[in-house]
Amino acid sequence: MRFYKLQASGNDFILIEDKLYSTTYLKKLAKKLCVRRLSVGADGLLVVKRLNKDNFSMRIFNLDGSEAEMCGNGLRCVAFWISKKNNINKLTLHTKAGKIPADIRGCYVKIKMIDSFDIKLNISFKILKKRWQASYINTGVPHTVLFVKSLDRIDVEEIGRKIRFHKRFAPWGTNVDFVEIIHKGKIKVRTYERGVEKETLSCGTGVTASAIIFGLKYNGEKIVEVLTKSGEILKVYFKKENSKINNVWFEGKVCYLYEGKLI
Repeated sequence: MRFYKLQASGNDFILIEDKLYSTTYLKKLAKKLCVRRLSVGADGLLVVKRLNKDNFSMRIFNLDGSEAEMCGNGLRCVAFWISKKNNINKLTLHTKAGKIPADIRGCYVKIKMIDSFDIKLNISFKILKKRWQASYINTGVPHTVLFVKSLDRIDVEEIGRKIRFHKRFAPWGTNVDFVEIIHKGKIKVRTYERGVEKETLSCGTGVTASAIIFGLKYNGEKIVEVLTKSGEILKVYFKKENSKINNVWFEGKVCYLYEGKLI
């Protein structure tokens, strides 16, 4: 089996082409291959299949073997890989969360995110003997967004894990994004990812979720720059109409790392 390794703002993935593998097999493969130091190592496994000329399906399996509905950085990696292999710069990716158009320009990939839903602003819950204020949004996968004064003082993994498994978000749990406002058009984000079960260097759906909640609560700008844990700045574009945000696009750089063969 040939595999390809790519990363987008520090979120790294193993990509394989779908040869009609069963879901059970792919879950086991993800758990085996994504373990760092003992195998290839990655945040997730991407499985790609061509449907027709410029339509492709994508599945994403987490480090723990669970299958996610979609993954923003994973989508950008898949679009970049398809573009280079097939010499096309516009395509559509079919995910469990819906159809995602992609526009590729060199190493920069811009994808149209699904319309966010199940938005709940200003919810509260108690963990670690403290009451927290947050907002909830589904950008293809569930995210809980918290605004903090200083990200450097936040224990992302301890607090993130408590929120991820909080009964308020049962039974599926939630990803958790901690956001620091830099200025009216720029934020800084750190994310605890469900399925990976730790902080990652970047999370595409989390970056998008954070930018949308920022737009709804504080910002009238049409573009939000997001500084990730990896140090890379990603961009989220959207239209804001009254209390609604739509036409959301997510853009950033993708890097092809290497390819190999599993034996």
